[in-house]
Amino acid sequence: MSTLAAPRPMSSLTGTRSLLRLGLRRDRIMIPVWILALLSSLFSTLGGYRGLYKTAAERQHFADGANGNSSTLAFYGPLHDPSLGGMTAWRMGALGAAFVGVMSVLLVIRHTRAEEEEGRLELVGAGVVGRRAALTAALLVAVLAALALGVLVMLGLASEGVAGAVSTGVGWAAAGILFAAVGAVAAQVTENARAARGIGVGVIAAAYLLRAAGDATEGAGWLTWLSPIGWIEQIRPYGGDRLWAALLPLAAAALLIAAAYALIEHRDLGAGLLAPRPGPAEAAPGLRSPLALAWRLQSGSLYGWACGFLVYGLVVGGIAKGIGDLVGGNSGTNDLITKMGGQSGLVDAFLVTCIGLMSAMASLYGVQAALRLRTEEGLQRVEPLLATAVGRVRWVAGHLLIALAGTVVMLLVSGLSIGLTYGASVGDLGGKVPELLGAVLVQTPAAWVAVGIGIALFGLAPRFSPAAWAVVAGFLLLGQLGPVLDLGQAVMDLSPFTHVPKLPGGTMDATPLIVLTAIVAALIAAGLYGIRRRDIAT
Repeated sequence: MSTLAAPRPMSSLTGTRSLLRLGLRRDRIMIPVWILALLSSLFSTLGGYRGLYKTAAERQHFADGANGNSSTLAFYGPLHDPSLGGMTAWRMGALGAAFVGVMSVLLVIRHTRAEEEEGRLELVGAGVVGRRAALTAALLVAVLAALALGVLVMLGLASEGVAGAVSTGVGWAAAGILFAAVGAVAAQVTENARAARGIGVGVIAAAYLLRAAGDATEGAGWLTWLSPIGWIEQIRPYGGDRLWAALLPLAAAALLIAAAYALIEHRDLGAGLLAPRPGPAEAAPGLRSPLALAWRLQSGSLYGWACGFLVYGLVVGGIAKGIGDLVGGNSGTNDLITKMGGQSGLVDAFLVTCIGLMSAMASLYGVQAALRLRTEEGLQRVEPLLATAVGRVRWVAGHLLIALAGTVVMLLVSGLSIGLTYGASVGDLGGKVPELLGAVLVQTPAAWVAVGIGIALFGLAPRFSPAAWAVVAGFLLLGQLGPVLDLGQAVMDLSPFTHVPKLPGGTMDATPLIVLTAIVAALIAAGLYGIRRRDIAT
């Protein structure tokens, strides 16, 4: 008489391959867009340096100026090799590592904590799927993206030196792997995906600031060795190619991944290690409105973005006075900065260029705040709210006001920080602060266009709401790469930031500001019209 064999126990990694295929399919657009954006920034930087600094003497002069400016050291770190490859790796080194880290954090949390929060992982887990499968698949997605980016960086920079290209690619890949591990741990800590993203991005910001303090402060170089981004910097592409330094982030990643696997065994599915505190039975009077709810949901994000704009503004203001010494009288650099700034004074053109970049970044915040509406709808939190006396327009208006006002806050913070640091360096606080505040605030209607696009898509075609990110990315790339690639005016005019007055130093013209404001109003009206007439996702 035959007996049935006992079934083998299911492994904790069962189903990883299927979840990996699913994750790669879901990110078939997101990952290529991230990689394309990062590679475009890297190769446009290389092309710009190749056209601007044609001799070794010019490059050495630039390196001396960069290494002698504390603000430049804080932002980019020390420049070890004045070759074209070395300058490109320096310019994109710490910043590139930070952005690769953000990509990895978002990918891991998207496939772990966000899936748990939305309930999809519970349905998947009801099948033949091990407890660690989702986390393993998410890590593999992020690691594969980081490795693909690293290989493409190596191939793209190989013409400037194979050893340096390998070091640059290894550094970016190591950064992606390390911060993927950070995202894995963050996903175990909290039961909210937004909070997990905040933890991951906060770790990246802290690492960047710690590295900046170590590089810019004399005698404090040891701080750089405490920063994960500082470890990436120590690889020194084209300036020593110390590949052994990559072992530090990889070892840290291994420890963090082991910690994430250990932590996942000590929590329930859908829960985090930090249990949320129960709220009061009744809301305080100040929280009994759609606007108050929107503020409660978005205030943390606004504070985080504002801190980033403050730091960036302080760096720009600190660099501005010495920009002439930094470029060393290089006519090509002067022409490029002037072309991007739109006027003749070198310092003013530099400030216009930086203000344009910050304005585009402020529009990114506006899109994030506006698309929080889609997130709330996707999490099915809207229907219970609309079942009360709250109407659809009032609900949208709360988040819309945060998006519009928050964009202005970003511009105000950057204008004040630039004005204070630059004004103090030239001894003219009373003149420079209001001048630069005005120069930044005229960018407001252009930055609002992105918010209007986000609201219009949310109301009329909610499935395509994420396309607002692609539109803003297009504006940003036009502003940064258009002058370098010498694109035609017709192409540059596609960006609203092309039409605003180029201040300081340019001529103030209110007409484009009025036209842009009217476009924003029309986009918002279209979005409100759509949300009143479409179904709410359930």
